[in-house]
Amino acid sequence: MRTFLKALALLGVSGAATAAPVTYGSLILNLSGKELAAVEKPPAAGNSPAGEVIVVRAVSDGRVLRRLTTCASCRYTALAWGPDDALAFLAREPGKNETTLNVAQAAGVRTIATIPGIASTLRFSPTGECIAALVTLNAAKETGATQAGARLIGEIGSHDDQQRIAVFPLSPSSAGSSSSQVSPISPEGRFIYEYVWTPDGRGFVATSAAGNGDENWWVATLDAIDAATGARREIVAPTLQMRFPKISPDGSTVAFVGGLDSDYDDTGGDLWTVPYAGGVPTNRTQGMHYTVRALDWTKGGLRTITIAGGDTSIGAFDLTGGNKVAWTRQAGLAASDNYVTYSADGKIAATVLQDFEHAPAIYAGPIHALNKVTHDNDGIAPLVKARSVTWTNEGFTMQGWLLMPRGETSGKLPMIVNVHGGPANLWMPNFITEKGITAALTHAGYAVFLPNPRGSQGQGQTFTVANRRDFGGGDLRDILSGIDAVEKVAPIDDTRLGMLGNSYGGFMTMWTNTQTHRFKALVAGAGVADWVSLYGNNGINKWMIPYFGKSVYEDPEAYERISPILHITKAATPTFIFVGERDIEVPSSQSMEYWYALKEMGVPTKLVIYPDEGHSLRGPEHVADLIGRVVGWFNQYLGAGQ
Repeated sequence: MRTFLKALALLGVSGAATAAPVTYGSLILNLSGKELAAVEKPPAAGNSPAGEVIVVRAVSDGRVLRRLTTCASCRYTALAWGPDDALAFLAREPGKNETTLNVAQAAGVRTIATIPGIASTLRFSPTGECIAALVTLNAAKETGATQAGARLIGEIGSHDDQQRIAVFPLSPSSAGSSSSQVSPISPEGRFIYEYVWTPDGRGFVATSAAGNGDENWWVATLDAIDAATGARREIVAPTLQMRFPKISPDGSTVAFVGGLDSDYDDTGGDLWTVPYAGGVPTNRTQGMHYTVRALDWTKGGLRTITIAGGDTSIGAFDLTGGNKVAWTRQAGLAASDNYVTYSADGKIAATVLQDFEHAPAIYAGPIHALNKVTHDNDGIAPLVKARSVTWTNEGFTMQGWLLMPRGETSGKLPMIVNVHGGPANLWMPNFITEKGITAALTHAGYAVFLPNPRGSQGQGQTFTVANRRDFGGGDLRDILSGIDAVEKVAPIDDTRLGMLGNSYGGFMTMWTNTQTHRFKALVAGAGVADWVSLYGNNGINKWMIPYFGKSVYEDPEAYERISPILHITKAATPTFIFVGERDIEVPSSQSMEYWYALKEMGVPTKLVIYPDEGHSLRGPEHVADLIGRVVGWFNQYLGAGQ
């Protein structure tokens, strides 16, 4: 289950006292590694939203070579370079269920197709003669389980959005193809999550699953799909979750990241390979004390993104010699549909880099020596002081981040523990913007602790699987021991501790209320009150089997044992609860049940259900309202900000 509060911690809203940063999205290198392109968005001017623009820059020094737009209000995504330096991108106007596929070349920008629905993930064929995309025709909702769900009316389960591969020719005669010409080629009834062309251009390697795309990624298979006929051949059906399928330049081997994962958007695991013809997968990083976060297979070999504790690294991976780290920073990285984008030969890389105290900037250059090439955000001052904290508990080594107010402080500070979602997730460094939840809390005088307990990524798969069938057990003990570790290195008032979390973090907050009274105020977003009722009342329950081992119908005790609602008589801490009205991951009924039970127990509580929101709040007015309520709740019970 996702971590909405990760995004909320960084999000800026209008009225900020400090300048908001320029953002860089969909960063992509061209094949030669000499140019890069990104969707850039400057901060809003007053009440006028800023428009997006595609900016092409020189990798050597970041100078702007050209700018591209197709409409003032368009949102641009899925940038992709072709072999002849054609730059493809998708454009969509807000509120429209229609997407245009465009290609920019020396002669200008032309529209290749208008897609009646939504699209993503553009990939040029090896020859550059056509381009593929993932399309969802006449979509009922935005893609992804964190989005607001379609309303459940009529015959339930009779129709699911289908994300399929479509291929578009790039000949001049194809310009402006009508919507009636968009014909997906991958099998009907199977949702395609990710794909790449095979080197010969005759097919694709993809991950796919039958039925509902939000629900079934956890049981997806690795497939070969014929580009001419759409015929599907299963390469392997592993018992773990897969991301980033890539194929070797000679077409013989497929690599992917596989592991125990709770969320499609925040994955990690080991590096696995399997013959393209099929066979038994081989774990290439078994027993390593790092998480493989992503990979790519360039002509120069495999490239990896790994996380070990607080360090994020770019590596060159050899199937016989293992991973050789080329570059490391304590930072968050982002690029296109990966964390780093590479030249065709794998020698040049680019990424959007940020940490808690440094606003986003594009870094590019040789993979062992990335240089900062944009400086739009150099003048933005940090809002927090950050430090990495490491501690041990019960044989595990944990890492987390302590964020403190900048400037002078006196005496001991109250502290808020923010528990990430997942649980197979982790807190990584990202710039804290003005008026996000973290900035609001530190401005009010709170320290903020972001722990990565067992079950998180960043320490290898043994660490990630350590909370299987143990939700709220070892991971809660790790968090409590992490607080002890923080109190040894920072002036924290143990009598004024608060906790907040969303999704799995919301469950942990609800559960903590029944296990300890160390915290004096709690905020639970989209939390799980009853794992038994959740199983049959959410849109992604396939994720639960890898963690619980069996369904709730086969092993109800495993679900009952960790359901906060069955321990509610031990709850005593004031709790503010929030959730989106159309959350399909953790429906609002879970929050309603917990809120009602706390009222029955006489525990101070409030519940806010935000209209038309999903698992992650997206409306600026709702985000601003939530931030005010969260800070107000902690101020009421912890005494800061007064």
